[in-house]
Amino acid sequence: MLSHSQIWMAIDRLAEQCQLSSSGLARRAGLDPTTFNKSKRIGPDGRKRWPSTESLAKILDAADTSLDDFFDLTNERKQEPPQIRVPLIGFAQAGGGGYFDDGGFPLGGGWEEVDFPDIRDENAYALEITGDSMLPVYRDGDIIIVSPAGGVRRGDRVVAKTTKGEVMAKLLARKTATMVVLASFNPEHEDRVFELDEIDWIARIVWASQ
Repeated sequence: MLSHSQIWMAIDRLAEQCQLSSSGLARRAGLDPTTFNKSKRIGPDGRKRWPSTESLAKILDAADTSLDDFFDLTNERKQEPPQIRVPLIGFAQAGGGGYFDDGGFPLGGGWEEVDFPDIRDENAYALEITGDSMLPVYRDGDIIIVSPAGGVRRGDRVVAKTTKGEVMAKLLARKTATMVVLASFNPEHEDRVFELDEIDWIARIVWASQ
């Protein structure tokens, strides 16, 4: 039987996996941002408060996580995450040809390799950030893990490649049947608006080395 602390710990860990606070995870799931606040986990009378099954279902959907994976997060024991070896290139290389197929999956040679936590996507790859256009979220030299197999949602941090070969890390602000809006992390850089046919592929960022 799961304890009160295990359930709340799993919610906090799930938020961390999504690179969000517990409030940010609640907001992404369409819930009140205060739903998972620590102040709401114990009532005024000292009784334990439990998250509702509806709120759990919504955050699992928002995080694209199964119930089994959520239960794994309830493990009290602190374990080192399993490691996998993923291909790694820099952003400058990523804009060239021969590194990705039409769906944004890695292919070809020229990749280095690096060990990172297992994010359960055999097609995942790593990109090394260069420059300051992604400050303050990503700094020069940071490494991000990209999952081309995962779906993208509004509000996700993503890597996008245009048909002209430009590769960028942005926030997916909007996506319609005809256009894509990519918000910049750095306020000194403008948001980008593209026609859908100008985008080669978009993949979700699932981990960062910060």
